[in-house]
Amino acid sequence: MKEVSDERKAAEGKVMNLYKESSPAIETLFEWAYINHVAWSLVVVLLGFVFWLAIALANAENQRYALMTKKCEDPMFKGEIDKKCLRTVESREHWWQHVSYALTHTSPEK
Repeated sequence: MKEVSDERKAAEGKVMNLYKESSPAIETLFEWAYINHVAWSLVVVLLGFVFWLAIALANAENQRYALMTKKCEDPMFKGEIDKKCLRTVESREHWWQHVSYALTHTSPEK
């Protein structure tokens, strides 16, 4: 087996040293972002709560409008309300129509 000369070992050492200096430092390779997880969790919970409130508002406005337009009158007993109809009625075409009406009309009509 051939022996590597000292000159060649020195040249390889310089090349390896250059390579070592150009490689990224493992300690700073990955950036660690310190995110406030409590704040983001609170944002997610509040957005879920707003979503739930929008659904509840649309449902309440749907039933209110159905009662106002008398879509759920009981056919057998005049003046009574059919509660099964009230749970399943769709008084407007889309849910956003209920939400937009409820948000823009906050006081009762006269």
